[in-house]
Amino acid sequence: MTATRPPLTEGRRSSSTVSGIVRTMRPRQWVKNVLVTAAPLASSRLLEPSVLLTTAIAFASFCLAASAVYLLNDALDVEADRAHPTKRHRPIAAGVVPVGAAYATSAGLAIASLAVALLASTELVVLMALYLVVQVAYCVRLKHEPVLDIAIVASGFLLRAIAGGLASGIELSQWFLLVTAFGSLFMVSGKRYSEKRLAAAGEGATRASLLRYTETYLRFVWSLSAAVMITTYSLWAFEIAATEPSPFSTISIVPFVLAVLRYAVDVDGGDAGAPEDIALGDRVLQVLGLSWAVLFAAGVYL
Repeated sequence: MTATRPPLTEGRRSSSTVSGIVRTMRPRQWVKNVLVTAAPLASSRLLEPSVLLTTAIAFASFCLAASAVYLLNDALDVEADRAHPTKRHRPIAAGVVPVGAAYATSAGLAIASLAVALLASTELVVLMALYLVVQVAYCVRLKHEPVLDIAIVASGFLLRAIAGGLASGIELSQWFLLVTAFGSLFMVSGKRYSEKRLAAAGEGATRASLLRYTETYLRFVWSLSAAVMITTYSLWAFEIAATEPSPFSTISIVPFVLAVLRYAVDVDGGDAGAPEDIALGDRVLQVLGLSWAVLFAAGVYL
């Protein structure tokens, strides 16, 4: 005789909904928000107590805003996700989180993000509002438009890097902005290239915008982005070396270039579909990244 599963009690259902909302918020993705430390680090002011505080506020604001966007995106895509072999297990698509609750939580997180940003500066509030508007446009329509989808996702990384400077009133170097902009484009176009290769091999899901890209075009974009990023970083490092007695910023070019080349191996192999997995799983890349961070910090702080 087959046992009948007892119905969920109200308490268990509420607990399941809360757990589903937390999973949909994707806290693992918050690692991307560490980018807010880039400007304070580059300006040698990260260790100042006031700057640490405003940087932490910018980090928290972006965590809330990004989670709001994830909830909105999954709520909008609920029907498509239910027809997808793997995305149908997402909490909203699986019915664990009601669509209405997802929209309400998304709105609440967005408002909370702006409120937190106000603790740092009005400039950060404006930037967070811009981020949210652009991301909503992306979720509703622009994620289906080739080129625009890459540019908008890349802009999210760029805005994170800018946020750390705005929150603390730090003037941003032109080289910092160029390296960050093209570095973001390199990461995003590399991700799309990997997704395109996996889709062509029948091993991954196909985004609507991917159908209008070719592997050749995406390879061109990430190759160009990598070249410009390395060039502008090198010029930036030489400029720092010209104003500081330490040679470490110039030496940092070596691990920086090696890290880009190491990551490019994953991109070219179609393994860069989840950049955070590569960053957390590639020990050689981690060592190169740490070496670069230490050398760059030494060049700026010593």
